[in-house]
Amino acid sequence: MAYSGEHIWIIGASSGIGKALAEYLAAQGARLTLSARNAEALHALAETLPGDHQVLPLDVSDILQVEAAVQHLGNSNKPLHRTLFLAAVFRPRHINALDMQFTKELIEVNLLGAIYVAHALLPLYRAQKSGQLVMCGSIAGFTGLPGGQPYSATKAALINFTESLYAEVEDYIDVKLINPGFVRTRMTDKNDFPMPMRLEPDVAAKHIARGLLQSGFEIHFPKAFTCSVKFLRFLPYPMALFITRRLREHA
Repeated sequence: MAYSGEHIWIIGASSGIGKALAEYLAAQGARLTLSARNAEALHALAETLPGDHQVLPLDVSDILQVEAAVQHLGNSNKPLHRTLFLAAVFRPRHINALDMQFTKELIEVNLLGAIYVAHALLPLYRAQKSGQLVMCGSIAGFTGLPGGQPYSATKAALINFTESLYAEVEDYIDVKLINPGFVRTRMTDKNDFPMPMRLEPDVAAKHIARGLLQSGFEIHFPKAFTCSVKFLRFLPYPMALFITRRLREHA
C-alpha cells in the first residue's frame, strides 16, 4: 500500500476523477482531506471510505477561504504530503454564445483557484521542507480547438503556470501536471461530439496514482490519444490551423 499513512489533500473530490481518486487512495491507506464546494457530497463520500478522513468544504475562487484552509492544514501536527488540484467547471461554448457571468466563474475556479492554492500552500511546504503539488490540466490546453472557449484557454494557462512553478520552486517540492484525455464525468457528459478512448474515472485514478509516485513531471493518458493531440503543438501554424479549422464541422 504505497500511500499508507500519507496525508493527501484532494481539491475537487466531490465527483468525477477527484472522487475516484479519493476512493483509490483511501483503499491504499492514505488519510485524506476532501475539499470541494459541495459539502453534502463530500460528507457522503467520506462515509463510504475506509479509514479516518476530514471534510474541508472550499470555494477555490475565494482566496480568503483558500488561505484559511491551508492555515487549518498547517495547524495539524502531521505533514501534508500531497495536494491535488482537480477543481474545474466546464460548459462547452463557441465564442459567440458565451455566458459572461459563467465565463468569469470558470476563469476564477479553473485558473485563479489554482494560483491561489499554490500561493497559499508553498510556504507550508517550505516550512516542512517537503511536499507534492499536482495541478490538473487537460489535452484541451494543448492547442486551440473549435468550441473549447473558454475552458481550453484556462487549461492552457494552467499548463503554463505549472511549468513555471516546476522551474521556480525548490527541489524538495515536487510539482506535477496531469493532462488527461477524455474521462467520463459530469463535465464530459455535456459534450455532443465523439470522444476517442474515453476512460472511466476509476481507470483515470489508477493512472494518476501511479504517476504521483514516479519522477516525471507530466502524467498524461491514454498515451495513444494524448500523444496524437500533442503532435499538433509541434506542427507549423499553417498545418496545425488547417487541421483545427477542419474540426469546426464536428464542434
